[in-house]
Amino acid sequence: MKIVGYLIFAAIYYIFRLIFPIKNNKIFCIMTHDSSRDGNVGRMVEYLSSLNEGYTFAFLHKSERNQVKDIHKIKGKLVFFFIKPYHLATSNYIMLDNTFLPMAFIIFRRKVSVVQLWHGTGTIKKFGQDVNEGLLKWLEKKANSRITHLIVNSEKSKKIYAGAFGIPEDKVFIYGLPRTDIFFNSALMAERKEQFYREFTMLKGKKLVLYAPTFRDNEGMNPKLALDIQLWKEKMPEDYVLLLRLHPFVAEKYEKAMGSLSGGNSSNQIISMSSYSDIGTLLMVSNYLITDYSSIIFDYCVLKKPMIFYAYDYEEFSNLGRGFYEAYENHVPGPVVRDTDAIIDLILQKQFDWDKVERFIRENYQYVDGKASERLYIHIFKN
Repeated sequence: MKIVGYLIFAAIYYIFRLIFPIKNNKIFCIMTHDSSRDGNVGRMVEYLSSLNEGYTFAFLHKSERNQVKDIHKIKGKLVFFFIKPYHLATSNYIMLDNTFLPMAFIIFRRKVSVVQLWHGTGTIKKFGQDVNEGLLKWLEKKANSRITHLIVNSEKSKKIYAGAFGIPEDKVFIYGLPRTDIFFNSALMAERKEQFYREFTMLKGKKLVLYAPTFRDNEGMNPKLALDIQLWKEKMPEDYVLLLRLHPFVAEKYEKAMGSLSGGNSSNQIISMSSYSDIGTLLMVSNYLITDYSSIIFDYCVLKKPMIFYAYDYEEFSNLGRGFYEAYENHVPGPVVRDTDAIIDLILQKQFDWDKVERFIRENYQYVDGKASERLYIHIFKN
């Protein structure tokens, strides 16, 4: 059924392509993974808008794509199948943060640049062509063949991403990812922190520990929180606050099931931040990050703050999940633990290896200067 939708989208695109010319400096932004201002596409839109050079933007957000699945959203279907193909057909730049499968049936005009920025800054676990199978793998490869520029952070990422997207390395460019620029802008970081503490005044002066686990393919319908919340509340001092940032696929279901955690609880030691829009701000204000296999570490590492890797299901994830590109425990820039007790001990005893963080940055960043957006502008949009 999805294939039919992709074909309809492509057919309407070709009709608009025959009727309407391309509009110079028009950019169609496919933000079906991260529609926030802190995503790679969001940051690039903000940068290009600041130049005042006549760029215009049209958007496809995740919420708009999801309306197609709802049989009651007739207006949403009309917008998706008629308005979005028009904008796609009349744009000479396309920026994506995800794979857009209708592109498997679309061939763009020669002057169109298709810039895949993806939604992460790097990857630990395998994805794309390295894990998908059957029809999805074929559709994904066809859609990715339209990419003219795939943007990455380092030579190592270039090789991994070329394989995962199924495209030649000469279409992969090491310019850096726009979402990291904000972490090198001290004035903007100070402004973001001030805005955060105005909204969450009770967190000012607290030590904030951000827990951001990755999405597990088998947990979409049965979400769970592996961290022992009760133990945390018993053993951690009251000035340590745990910020929960669950993956969007599981956050809503989990928080409905555990409503007492949504929006905080009576002790103010556990606060849900799953619906907070700016992940970049959460990284800035947090003093520690607890994660597992998430690409969030590629952003957090440049802030040079402690990371703990809570790999409670490492064997299962490695053997039955997507698997990893490198030996996990040697690769990640922080201690790997299997239970909540070990996390608490690490934080309270401040047991962290800073050399490992520095090495991780050197391996995964060719540029550490906050000028990724500028490089993209010079090499793709200006030329």
